[in-house]
Amino acid sequence: MADTTRKTILLIEEDATLREITQFRLELLGHDVFSVASGNEGVLWLTERLPDALMIGHFLPDMDGMDLVDRLSNDVRTAKMPVMLLSPNAELADVQRAFNAGADDYLVTPFDPMMLERKLKRLLAPAGT
Repeated sequence: MADTTRKTILLIEEDATLREITQFRLELLGHDVFSVASGNEGVLWLTERLPDALMIGHFLPDMDGMDLVDRLSNDVRTAKMPVMLLSPNAELADVQRAFNAGADDYLVTPFDPMMLERKLKRLLAPAGT
């Protein structure tokens, strides 16, 4: 069951197919989704507005997604923004590295749509719920 509260999500994902599928799923859940293919495009987008959450791919063409997560978690404007890292790596070390960089959640790709929905619901939940 989708959350009826419409949120704005910025999806930064290098793989066009995964980006389109993820954007489609997020829109089906009732969210406004903006997607870009590179870290620099995402950073530029963030200078204009702030979404309710970020979803960042691990292997961006112009930077490592974990480095971008780290950069955004240390920026006053974006530090409190919920971030999910998308990665094909299921290794515990990679997951831990993402959390250490500042990610709030980690989703292994390709993903089960129901897992995306559950993780997104937690990511967007108000603090303390």
